[in-house]
Amino acid sequence: MSDDRYEIRMIRYGRSDRNRPANFHGGDPHDTPMPIDYFFWVISNDKRSFVVDTGFDAETAKRRQRELLKPVGMGLKAVGFEPDQVRDVIVTHMHYDHAGNVDLLPNARYHIQDCEMAYVTGRCMCHHLLNHPFEEENVVSMVRKVFAGRVDFYDGEAEIAPGISVHKVGGHSRGLQIVRVNTERGPVVLASDASHYYEHIENDRAFAVFDDLAELLEGYRTIRRLAPSMRHVVPGHDPKVFERYPAIPGMEGWAVRVDLEPTQ
Repeated sequence: MSDDRYEIRMIRYGRSDRNRPANFHGGDPHDTPMPIDYFFWVISNDKRSFVVDTGFDAETAKRRQRELLKPVGMGLKAVGFEPDQVRDVIVTHMHYDHAGNVDLLPNARYHIQDCEMAYVTGRCMCHHLLNHPFEEENVVSMVRKVFAGRVDFYDGEAEIAPGISVHKVGGHSRGLQIVRVNTERGPVVLASDASHYYEHIENDRAFAVFDDLAELLEGYRTIRRLAPSMRHVVPGHDPKVFERYPAIPGMEGWAVRVDLEPTQ
């Protein structure tokens, strides 16, 4: 594989039952089931690897009434990565389901947007309506990593390795960043929570939790600019991803390869 092309493994670690109105700003007229899945991603080739987001742990799952299917560390090992060998983590944003397991990766550097770190340590966190998607311990742990020299900061767009770039879109969280990854089928955009479900970006609708609605909607423009087609966009929480991409052998229902062509 070329130095600037990667495989992308998308690993499901948790889930939660909910109905459609909970997933859309302004609700939804159809009060039918629309479960949410929780994922993390591993980007790798022969030269380097990156973990994208670190999920939540069992304690957080219990407190927030989420189902932890398989711990993140177990998922990493299943795709061939020992947690203490992980060297780089891209944190799309600091919400509890993307920035937990704070001691799992002791030798990793973390890549985050400047404004996300400023947001989670500033005055906005005085308000429950804004701070409830975050976990205090996750934020404190990231501050400790900053003082330990283990955090790289970005302001907007940046190439962090050949064929891998981050792009600040905000919206859902102040410093939410998406990840563009070069693969054999072209650039794939890991949208994370810039589009929780396919329906959000396809229909210009918004998830129920956001910091800035205008930035959220403008983020869809950025995703479309960076992706050759909608078949190259991977949303952050949609169970339909597992219907569209091939499973990793032996990990059916647990992990898929989103660098490969979708089946639908």
